[in-house]
Amino acid sequence: MPRATNGPASRGRRKRVLKASKGYRGNRSKLFRFATQAQQKSKYWAYRDRRTRRSNFRMLWTTRINIGSRALGLTYSRLIEGLRKAKVSLDRKVLAHLAEHDPKAFEQVVAQAKAALGGK
Repeated sequence: MPRATNGPASRGRRKRVLKASKGYRGNRSKLFRFATQAQQKSKYWAYRDRRTRRSNFRMLWTTRINIGSRALGLTYSRLIEGLRKAKVSLDRKVLAHLAEHDPKAFEQVVAQAKAALGGK
């Protein structure tokens, strides 16, 4: 009885990996072993950097809000504290957009925060 090696499935798996690693440099796009390693690493990087992107955007938004609020005489942390006390529920993405593109609306938001802070 001939030995069964499951050839079609193995060949299909190798073809799928090599097709996915098309465009990689050198052996990473031509040899199965190196292609699988490159695929694993690329999936790890993609997963990790999706989280890093969120962190980077939050830092960017914080910086933009801080610049806008300091121009109006309030630090970032005081602004956030004032917004919490005033029960204004705008997230950082929206606040950053207002600070950059709609300064008049941002001024009103900062005025609400100042009013909620009182004498601080």
